[in-house]
Amino acid sequence: MTLAAEAPDLDTLWSFKGPVNAFAHHRGFTHSFLGLVLVAGLVSGFMYLVWRLRGRRTSLPNLPPRWGWLFLFAYMAGLSHILLDFTNSYGVRPFWPFSERWYSWDIVFILEPALYLILVPALVAPALVSRHKPVPRGALAARLALVGVLGFYVLRDHEHRGAVDALETNLLESMGMPTRASAYPYLWTIFRWYGVGETRDSFVSVDVDTRTGELDSREFEIFRKSPDTPATLAAKRSYLGRVYLDWAKYPLVTEVHSGEDAVVDFKDLRFYYPSLRGRLTLACSIELNKYLQLVREKFGPREQPPPLD
Repeated sequence: MTLAAEAPDLDTLWSFKGPVNAFAHHRGFTHSFLGLVLVAGLVSGFMYLVWRLRGRRTSLPNLPPRWGWLFLFAYMAGLSHILLDFTNSYGVRPFWPFSERWYSWDIVFILEPALYLILVPALVAPALVSRHKPVPRGALAARLALVGVLGFYVLRDHEHRGAVDALETNLLESMGMPTRASAYPYLWTIFRWYGVGETRDSFVSVDVDTRTGELDSREFEIFRKSPDTPATLAAKRSYLGRVYLDWAKYPLVTEVHSGEDAVVDFKDLRFYYPSLRGRLTLACSIELNKYLQLVREKFGPREQPPPLD
């Protein structure tokens, strides 16, 4: 089950074919309900091979493997991976290939320190307590840790809902009703959230304090939507452009010029935290010549060799 819970991230092997390929296939087939059938089958097959190489022996000789049950448990472990990825802002596509829609809960950071503070002590403490005993004891610690994680999720979900409500209410009063509004977590805090809203002609970003229900005017920023140009339309039609716009929830598309070439930048404001601005966090760029032919494409700081279009 441990191997099966990690196996969906085998899609990172696409990075050997370049950053655009890695981005396009990340959290794709291996993170879907259908794909998990293959992933669980591969893990079960690997363990079957190990079992055969060991001479069909296990640490419990009188308890033979039951491969159907092991496959089922491997699939359940893969479901836990999808669930955990769903809790953060990046999202998952569980119904792929029947639906390309992304789903995300947006209640924890991609690397959430609080989860480690709950889980690591529960893993280490029983081993220290029972280091002189033949059988480690950890069932109680495991149960307490899982209850702690569940309580943390409930608390984060409550604060997240409060942040979205505060964002919608304040934007309604100051700018008119946004078409959408979302809130995303910060590290090391439960009550402060990074909010993003959208109106017909602009995006808005601002921090939200759920204790007061107020927006932090110091972090308030408006991003105007630029009208489409031949270059931005060509970039949006490219493979990278289509994949990025399918994934991005608040895509900000801008155009700059480098000599006769046009460089079209794509940013998703979900990950455009004030402290990260100026960095290429989950952003991409597409360079086109004066004939609107693809010259160069990058995801983050890495260039795709060669361009895919």
